[in-house]
Amino acid sequence: MQNNKSEIKNSKVLITGGAGFIGSNLIEKLLRQNNYIVCLDNFSTGKKENINQFIENKNFKLINADIRDLTACKNACERIDIVLHHAALGSVPRSITDPISSNEVNITGFLNMLVAARDNKVKRFVYASSSSVYGDNPCLPKLEENIGNALSPYAVTKNVNEMYAKVFSDLYGLETIGLRYFNVFGKNQDPESVYAAVFPKFIKQLINLQSPTIHGDGGQSRDFTFIENVIQANELAATNNNPKAINTVYNIAYGEANNLNEITNLLINLLAKFKPEIAGIKPIHGPERQGDIKNSLASIEKAKTLLNYKPKFDVKRGLELTVKWYYENLK
Repeated sequence: MQNNKSEIKNSKVLITGGAGFIGSNLIEKLLRQNNYIVCLDNFSTGKKENINQFIENKNFKLINADIRDLTACKNACERIDIVLHHAALGSVPRSITDPISSNEVNITGFLNMLVAARDNKVKRFVYASSSSVYGDNPCLPKLEENIGNALSPYAVTKNVNEMYAKVFSDLYGLETIGLRYFNVFGKNQDPESVYAAVFPKFIKQLINLQSPTIHGDGGQSRDFTFIENVIQANELAATNNNPKAINTVYNIAYGEANNLNEITNLLINLLAKFKPEIAGIKPIHGPERQGDIKNSLASIEKAKTLLNYKPKFDVKRGLELTVKWYYENLK
């Protein structure tokens, strides 16, 4: 495995959930950097159209399989240097509706991937955790060592992932790094799913001149994180050779909080530049959503210090790029 301090280059990389939102963005970047990419996805939430552009690339291999299949996980990890594990059933509401499936994919599937990486002597295992692990802890900003009680089955699964990763590091010497994502957004996010994230869902509704529904009064705040910042964090986590930086977890965010009312108004203003009639749309307020955290803001000092993480895109710049992409691709 070779690197230039902060980018993954000339490596064999397995990206689980590669047909999903974050995974497909990672594949696009890493293929440009002379890596050989294996994508493992069963398309339960990932989309074939997210990876169609890579299918003919000689440095890309697709494995259509489920991480609940240990044999498939082991086969996918053969001769792999780095695993970027993003296969999961996301969404707090989905986990409340169907906790068993979330547990099977997010915990059993995660354990399968750890075993497969260990048995194939993978150099580094970087995995997606979540800000949901902070649960009912009211302290802001969120510090990695201070998590609270889980508010959803999804949060439980991500907490268990972190515990399993630490055990595999301690017992077997597998190098792991967990990235606690805070409300990631950007191109390739699915606006169609019943569990769609707020940005693609709102953008599609506004383009169609429909009023988006904000759950609650809109005062709830989030540390919205543009996809390019997440890609940077994955590469830093995969290439950092400082022993103090490995076998731990990091908040990956921008380090600023915006409430949903502010974000919705920003979306309306940005989209109105493409379609002026959007400017007159007013959001609707619905009931609060069960399992949601009221306010979320990350401390990113640990990632800055140990990973040299320097997020380059604030929410406004990220939304400008995201809105442009969706307007061009949803029409």
